[in-house]
Amino acid sequence: MTETTANLMNGKCGAIQAKDIVSTFRVHFLAMCRLNTLPWKLLETELKQGRSSELIVDILNQTCLHKVCVQHPPSVKYRRLFLQELIKMHESTTAEPLDELYDALSEVLCLGKESIFYKSYFLPSGDTVSLTESQAVISEGTTGLVTWEAAMYLTEWALENPHLFSGTTLLELGSGVGLTGIALCRHCKPKKYVFSDFHPSVLQKLEANVELNSQDLPDVAVSVEELDWENVSEGRLRDIGADTVIAADVVYDPDIVDCLVSLLSRILRSSKDSSQPNVYIASTIRNPETYSFFKKKLTGAGVTHSIITGPTSEIFPYNRLSSIELIKLHL
Repeated sequence: MTETTANLMNGKCGAIQAKDIVSTFRVHFLAMCRLNTLPWKLLETELKQGRSSELIVDILNQTCLHKVCVQHPPSVKYRRLFLQELIKMHESTTAEPLDELYDALSEVLCLGKESIFYKSYFLPSGDTVSLTESQAVISEGTTGLVTWEAAMYLTEWALENPHLFSGTTLLELGSGVGLTGIALCRHCKPKKYVFSDFHPSVLQKLEANVELNSQDLPDVAVSVEELDWENVSEGRLRDIGADTVIAADVVYDPDIVDCLVSLLSRILRSSKDSSQPNVYIASTIRNPETYSFFKKKLTGAGVTHSIITGPTSEIFPYNRLSSIELIKLHL
């Protein structure tokens, strides 16, 4: 959730203009954010001021009729529920019915349940990263089929610091569905980017998403690789040759902390020359005990860390109240 959205939901309308309402609807809708996080209350306030038809049409054009939605649509159910709510809001006014709204709903109601749908994330350049994701937090026995908050946080920070990644060989651990890597490849100009994960379903989805966005990844050598943290060999790490390593939301299960810390320690010590790889880990601190355990294990492995100041820009729609920390590792 962005600061603007939080203000909208708390009724802090102030000088926020209609264009901000429309923009917020667009960003949240195309990312398939929960419908209750959209600025319905602010819309209701604006409708009471008599701008109903014009504003509703603008929102419709920037959501269900937006070119990104046409090419990479959110789920049918999500679009149906959204349109029903939008119609309800419009019908609460004294304005004449809008044929555009009912036409859009009729079209969605005629669609069958799809096997694939998309979440799309706007980048500062105005273009989007569209991904196939799961609607459920846990799906097919893994949490890796959705984009998590720490991944968005890490991506925002990286986009503010492209100089740290330009020309590098970059390895991402636990790439999930691929938002961070695709965004970095587009705007940070690494020489090589290695997406990695281990769960078969995640790798399949990751490969599909990288392919979906491949036309927008010029001049970057990209690969998607299976990487078993516990059993990856020293030779494999040397072959990858990463001088920068990133990961987001990989510290969530105490049962995998040991193998993760062991891998990070080996990566830091795997450089062929005197320079250590730069290693950045972003974590949503859901369980402080697990996160403290992770840091304790790092210390026991001879690895220190420094906390990095997070992003100042608000690019993606996620809960800004979440406790997220970005650290850099050192020997």
